[in-house]
Amino acid sequence: MPQRFQTYAEFWPFYLGEHAKRSTRAVHYVGTIGAVLALAVAIATRHWWLLLAVPFFGYGPAWFGHFFLEKNRPATFEAPFWSLISDFRMCGLFLTGRIGHELMRHQIRP
Repeated sequence: MPQRFQTYAEFWPFYLGEHAKRSTRAVHYVGTIGAVLALAVAIATRHWWLLLAVPFFGYGPAWFGHFFLEKNRPATFEAPFWSLISDFRMCGLFLTGRIGHELMRHQIRP
């Protein structure tokens, strides 16, 4: 099967389009932040079993958002590494107040 995206620059607008609904993005933010917090707590407390929670927090809310809110397939299935990078990029843009501009720049509308 040929690769659909040759570069990350091609993938990013697709990723944003798969997260057009604000509610889908919101559950992604919760999941991404939850995963980072679980990782930080595991490291700080040296309770390594908490590392099992990292993918649960990261993927659980995100996949819920895709299957029940956005009603599409998670981009993770198509490009796992780029999707992970994009989760953090999208969350960073949200936390810095720049996600709206990025959505407009790529003409993404719910």
